[in-house]
Amino acid sequence: MHWLYLLASLACLALAMVRTMPTLGVLVFLAGALGFMVAWVLGWLSSRISSSSRDISHILGPEELRLMREQAEARKRAQDARENQD
Repeated sequence: MHWLYLLASLACLALAMVRTMPTLGVLVFLAGALGFMVAWVLGWLSSRISSSSRDISHILGPEELRLMREQAEARKRAQDARENQD
């Protein structure tokens, strides 16, 4: 979708170069070209950021973290108990 902003920016820039247009029309098309170019850059950056972000389904919840801590503590206690027996 953001590529359409780039095309619109180029179209506005091309229309601004038409010699038979009054000065106000040229300024409007140049402002439109700048606006569409900014919109294209922001859309492009947004798509780059969203494509490199992590999937939210891989984030652990508080309950899962608590269970993992308890399991790690139990393993550590079992290992300490084995070392004390030897």
